[in-house]
Amino acid sequence: MIRRNQRFLSQAYAITDIVTIQLVFLMSWWLKFQSGWIPHDAPLPFSNYVLWSLIYGAIGVAVGFFLSLYSPKRKKRFSDEAIKIVQVHIISLFVLLSLLFFFKAVHISRSFLAMFFVGSICFISIYRYLLKIALKRLREKGYNKQFVLIVGAGTLGRRFYENLQHHPELGFEVVGFLDDYAVEHEFPHKHFKPILGKTDDLAATLQDKLVDEVIIALPLEAHPKFGSIIGVCEKAGVRTMIIPDFYDYLPSRPHFDNFAGIPLINVRDIPLDEPSNRVLKRGFDLLFSSVALLITCPVLVLIAVLIKLTSKGPIIFKQERVGLNRRTFMMYKFRTMKMLPEHMSDTQWTVENDPRRTWFGAFLRKTSLDELPQFFNVLFGHMSVVGPRPERPYFVDQFKEEIPKYMVKHHIRPGITGWAQSNGLRGDTSIEERIKHDIFYIENWSFLLDLKIIWKTVLNGFLNKNAY
Repeated sequence: MIRRNQRFLSQAYAITDIVTIQLVFLMSWWLKFQSGWIPHDAPLPFSNYVLWSLIYGAIGVAVGFFLSLYSPKRKKRFSDEAIKIVQVHIISLFVLLSLLFFFKAVHISRSFLAMFFVGSICFISIYRYLLKIALKRLREKGYNKQFVLIVGAGTLGRRFYENLQHHPELGFEVVGFLDDYAVEHEFPHKHFKPILGKTDDLAATLQDKLVDEVIIALPLEAHPKFGSIIGVCEKAGVRTMIIPDFYDYLPSRPHFDNFAGIPLINVRDIPLDEPSNRVLKRGFDLLFSSVALLITCPVLVLIAVLIKLTSKGPIIFKQERVGLNRRTFMMYKFRTMKMLPEHMSDTQWTVENDPRRTWFGAFLRKTSLDELPQFFNVLFGHMSVVGPRPERPYFVDQFKEEIPKYMVKHHIRPGITGWAQSNGLRGDTSIEERIKHDIFYIENWSFLLDLKIIWKTVLNGFLNKNAY
């Protein structure tokens, strides 16, 4: 059986990254100076470029170790790794540019550096993704396993065991349980691994069996035993993880914060709380919405003219919505209805064959073209391209009393499209299901997930059969 040596794998990743960077260097050199496809002046000697390529590779690996790019990845998502790769190479590029300036090597081709930088990120991300998929396949076939001992055979321990069986790609195998109440917790079904002894037998069990991680799944009453269990594991050099007895109250991805030197469990991990993630998302929003408005400018003008020709009233309909941190803002849409008192539009749902709509408004709603002005909301900072759809204050007050965790959606900026909408939950669909999708998006945000949602939105088309 293949046993993973993390130190060896970290070194292998680092060496492979350096080799990949040098291959990208050769490819970029050929494209820029040898292919004849790109005009260029007489280049500096090849040896100059080789030297700086090697330096860049060394910088990238050093920054990678500093930012934990080479830490264990078995339990991590690839999107997290991809973001880390981009961060590492952005920092490495700035370090390289600083060195080039310091040593007055100012004649290095800028377009070559751009190809080198982008190529390094792309090729390293591709090979790491393929490797991650290959390792998952190997683990599913029983290779590259890590062995787990569960301390606690009660409800927590059994649920963890059953959940682990649904994820063979992680490559974890439970060797058994330890529990002080073996008779009470004796398993009625054979599919569970055996109870090997009591918690006091932990040291002997670690001595007799090959164990990589110990999972403590004991109830709160057993809290006094945690210290001795962790001590035994650390003495044996075995990693320890704790499942809190109150985990049913926690979201899927809680994390630890540090406050006044005390570790605290943050009950909701929101990736967009990280400043770097917020900057990345906001920068993408500004770029994407600007391009979208430029491309659709003729359509916007045509729609505005047709609204004026087909009905009386303003072109743009403004409506109060609840956004980030429960703050309200005015959301823009093309007007699709006849002029009505404001309180009616704020407290009523549209229904099929709604008499309030204009004939052109019905077309705009069905094709989602009435949403185009919301790109201005994105530019103004009220909304994001991707996020939970914002709702009117009247319905927010209603839903927060009826739907558990409804208000969690206001932890981030609302969006023009979202995870729920890209999965068909648009218009007259279940609010409960939409909130489940919104919370999943909030807890699992990544830049790649945003791109996936935009792609699914475009791929599925803008026609909305549930829009009235």
